[in-house]
Amino acid sequence: MLDEAREAPAAVARQLAADVDAYRSFGEQLRADPPTGVLTIARGSSDHASSFMAYLTMARLGRLVTSLPMSVVTLYQSRLQAAGLLSVAFSQSGQSPDLVTPTQYLRREGARTVAFVNADSSPLGEAAEWLFPLHAGAETSVAATKSFIAQLVAGARLVSAWEGGSLDDALAALPAALQRAALSDWSAGVERLLDVNRLFVIGRGTGLAIAQEAALKFKETCGIQAEAYSGAEVKHGPMALIDQGYPLLVFAPRGPAQEGLLALADEMRGRGAKVLLAAPPGTAGAELPLVETTTPDLDPIPAIQSFYPMVEALARARGLDPDRPRHLAKVTRTR
Repeated sequence: MLDEAREAPAAVARQLAADVDAYRSFGEQLRADPPTGVLTIARGSSDHASSFMAYLTMARLGRLVTSLPMSVVTLYQSRLQAAGLLSVAFSQSGQSPDLVTPTQYLRREGARTVAFVNADSSPLGEAAEWLFPLHAGAETSVAATKSFIAQLVAGARLVSAWEGGSLDDALAALPAALQRAALSDWSAGVERLLDVNRLFVIGRGTGLAIAQEAALKFKETCGIQAEAYSGAEVKHGPMALIDQGYPLLVFAPRGPAQEGLLALADEMRGRGAKVLLAAPPGTAGAELPLVETTTPDLDPIPAIQSFYPMVEALARARGLDPDRPRHLAKVTRTR
């Protein structure tokens, strides 16, 4: 897991050097004939990556994006009205039937279908009209790292292409930022979370996808019952659980959501919670440094790059093997 997490900067550089004309061509098509709606199709870490792309799409392009509950196609056999839609599927392996079947159905019914897949010659890659390989290289760790980061980048590339190259310069500078992030000192996270058995992970906006991914990795590798919440949502029902010493990890990268997240961190400290704040250097109360990119919209990507080595070290400090998480396999096939 650690080796593959550290490979992410090189994997992103490979991806950014590849398929340039294909992204440009697809972006031209989307501008010339915009879809009537956008669907994402994904599970697990890939679903978190899809939600990052969805937020960027809605925030920058003003297009609503829906996460498809795949069972409406695979189990309920619903006759979805697909003409004019854009369907975007995310997967490392491209093997699971509940990704392949909806993609095949939507394509037959007139949707434009895209697949971001690490395994090019996979059933999902063959099912979609447009295939954009992740170029992450072989990933053997059960807990996905570099393929997740590659999916974040691929989603941002799609949004950039749709906007006519708006994020291209920022994306080109991303591998260097990821390299810095991989070397960031997050040892405070290991020390502070060594003995916890429950945890809230907080984010908002484009950073919510990173909080969701972090919560999943805490479960997979450390056996911690971690739940991800929006900085707004946590102030509703989940707030009832927060008492003296309750641990929270708050991701507060730059952007419109940062001010509210920092205020939330202060409020939770006032309630006695044990708050671990990830924010740019110089931010009051920050213990985990976040590397900045050339645009706040991409700052969540190096945030998760810094997180992965920390959670891998935390698992080992807790006496667990992050390379062999119990009950889990690399490829999961669901219907």
